[in-house]
Amino acid sequence: MSKKLTKRSDDYSKWYNELVVKADLAENSAVRGCMVIKPYGYAIWEKMQAQLDKMFKETGHENAYFPLFVPKSLFEAEEKNAKGFAKECAVVTHYRLKSDPDNEGKLIVDPNAKLEEELIVRPTSEAIIWSTYKNWIQSYRDLPILINQWANVVRWEMRTRLFLRTAEFLWQEGHTAHATESEAVTESLLMQRVYAEFAEDFMAMPVVKGAKTESERFAGALETHTIEALMQDGKALQAGTSHFLGQNFAEAFDVKYVTKEGKQELVWATSWGVSTRLMGGLIMTHSDDAGLVLPPKLAPIQVVFVPIYKNEEQFEAIAEKVTEIADQLKAKGVSIKFDKRDTLRPGAKFAEWELKGVPLRIAMGARDLENGTLEIARRDTFEKQSVAQEDAVETVVSLLETIQEELFNKAKDYRNEHTTVVDTFEEFKDVLENKGGFISAHWDGTEETENKIKELTKATIRCIPLDALEEEGKCVYSGQQSSKRVLFAKAY
Repeated sequence: MSKKLTKRSDDYSKWYNELVVKADLAENSAVRGCMVIKPYGYAIWEKMQAQLDKMFKETGHENAYFPLFVPKSLFEAEEKNAKGFAKECAVVTHYRLKSDPDNEGKLIVDPNAKLEEELIVRPTSEAIIWSTYKNWIQSYRDLPILINQWANVVRWEMRTRLFLRTAEFLWQEGHTAHATESEAVTESLLMQRVYAEFAEDFMAMPVVKGAKTESERFAGALETHTIEALMQDGKALQAGTSHFLGQNFAEAFDVKYVTKEGKQELVWATSWGVSTRLMGGLIMTHSDDAGLVLPPKLAPIQVVFVPIYKNEEQFEAIAEKVTEIADQLKAKGVSIKFDKRDTLRPGAKFAEWELKGVPLRIAMGARDLENGTLEIARRDTFEKQSVAQEDAVETVVSLLETIQEELFNKAKDYRNEHTTVVDTFEEFKDVLENKGGFISAHWDGTEETENKIKELTKATIRCIPLDALEEEGKCVYSGQQSSKRVLFAKAY
């Protein structure tokens, strides 16, 4: 199959879809709207998962696991949450199949195996978890509960795209219980900060921390804190959310605790999550027309060695030197691939590893062996340099750090260049149509204006930035008074 990709400038959406498949990250499955994550794609997700898990545990959280199925009565206990997810729910109504008497070898649903109560395949786990917390919490001594779950969820989507929006996806969901409102709010902001640090320090993806408007909040939340990133096509991506749930779920499931003073109080709650959608963000933030560009901290393979030889004798000599350097790099924590395949020419190998985004490629031939050199090529800039073999380890370690930093700076520069301050609706529409990116504009705070702008332009308020300055102005659409600017964009 040809590895050549559609250019981003020709068709960004087609480029993305082709890249995900051709780089062996994922593919569509036999189940409509669901995906198969292939080993290379899953290796990237595992690196994300491992780092996030480490960060969660460093902030005092523990992992647990809760059921995939939620009884309908529990699901609908918190009305706003149930209403918000109702249209996306997959529902189990029967527990058995039987042979079709009219069609040999086929199965039908056994009408006598109808469940007394339907089970919802979890779109999110607040209901099942808070019904459990009721049994865990009696006293202030039982608080806080800081639980995270790595799981899959199902949200029935009609229009799907690999990683960005699928009917089933992988994620983590944190669910915490606290004695006071201030503790819960602090927790929600803490996890937003953890997500932002992960996105910027590991994904090299700059984000804006902010709060969602009321209409954009998670169903059942009093406040939703978000991190918003900007992709290369000028569209925004919600990369992670952390929700202050107040006492809504504690009230719905009657979760109370006895205070030090002997009074009964409702518990305060948060939930927070990121998903395999981050894979889409990683791809779209850095990759180019030649394929993936992966930040070294998340690349499954950080350095690939490609030997160039004419006969077995040359290969053996090159392999010996490569193994020596590779072992030194492994000792420094660098992940290595020695591409020994004799079924592909070096040029084909170069193209494959470019497509898969390996940060550094090292080529070594017979002449390099004689001269004591090797050639190092950077995936992000395509720059090549000849390096003395004795300096290879130090050079590689330094280059990996440089690539990580420069990918972040490049993405940040793009975001800054594509964040535009506007004061009129004509400016707003012009920027949206011809430039894209984040638009910083005044908003009057009403849902009516928010909806009208969305209807007219397809742009939504991505967030009210946490660092937004108090600034008197007039709403870009209605002309009414406004005290601060918000960020608008078209979004995934």
